[in-house]
Amino acid sequence: MSSLRRLTPPFHLLRAFSGVTRFGSVSRAADALHLTQSAVSKQIRELEDWVGVVLFERSRKRLTLTPAGERYEKAVRAVLAQLEAATLELITSNDGGGALHLSSLPTFAAKWLIPRLPQFQHLHPQITLHFVPYVHSYDFERPELDCSILFGDGHWPGAHADYITGNEVALIAPRTLSADIAINTPGDVARHTLMRHVTVPEAWLHWSETQGVTGLINPLAGPQFDQFQTMIRAVMAGMGLALVPRCLVQDEIAAGLVREPLAQYPMGGGYCGDMGYWFCYPEGRTQLHALLCFRQWLLQGAAGEPDAKHAALATSTPFP
Repeated sequence: MSSLRRLTPPFHLLRAFSGVTRFGSVSRAADALHLTQSAVSKQIRELEDWVGVVLFERSRKRLTLTPAGERYEKAVRAVLAQLEAATLELITSNDGGGALHLSSLPTFAAKWLIPRLPQFQHLHPQITLHFVPYVHSYDFERPELDCSILFGDGHWPGAHADYITGNEVALIAPRTLSADIAINTPGDVARHTLMRHVTVPEAWLHWSETQGVTGLINPLAGPQFDQFQTMIRAVMAGMGLALVPRCLVQDEIAAGLVREPLAQYPMGGGYCGDMGYWFCYPEGRTQLHALLCFRQWLLQGAAGEPDAKHAALATSTPFP
């Protein structure tokens, strides 16, 4: 066997190896690959013979990756992801466009992304966007997912992340408040119900520290919500006060559906750290033509947001 040939194991062996590590068992990998368990086991042994390295520890019919196997699995996973992305690009871009499969948090998609998409369609009519159902986790192992818009601090294992918007926060209150519970200073907030989002449960704590009212309010009390849109509706219904990304509520503020009673007080950078909306994608998708076009358009649009200065600081270095 030539040295070059030995360094390029057959694809079916790599696929079996990836399947076993991904599904955690030979039987599940066999089902996914439409092979018998014995065939998958044989391919794993063939791959170990091919590379001359033990990839799995075998005990009581269980397979556990060796340290060498763990390193190899990461490399193989990246290679297969790049091959899949290249094949998808080839299949879908005969007209110079392509397809992009993305997911987004529902509120951000409805309030910020969708209203801007006609511009993207106008600029890139040959690119088709397919929205994949959003799940509350980062998982680019899903073959149907190319990229995702997530809320967090910009750190997800194995992902590139570009800041979009969302770090600037607005304190919103119901449209009408009686005179005895008016909000004229930060201390007045203590007389109101404070609503929290599960992703940023300490938002009120950070706000109280910024405004110098620590100890006057209970920042961890009040109902929790899992979507900012629900919080905005709750404020409109008169349930209490909320801290929400300005990009999601600026239309309601402008229309007078909610009030921003302490707009003159600086928010101190909004949520702690770099919390906001980020455009995330795995290494294996960085050369996908449709993703490159969407990323460029998305970041150019974000440059016009109120916290564009923050975006310039937080956005990762562009890749070629």
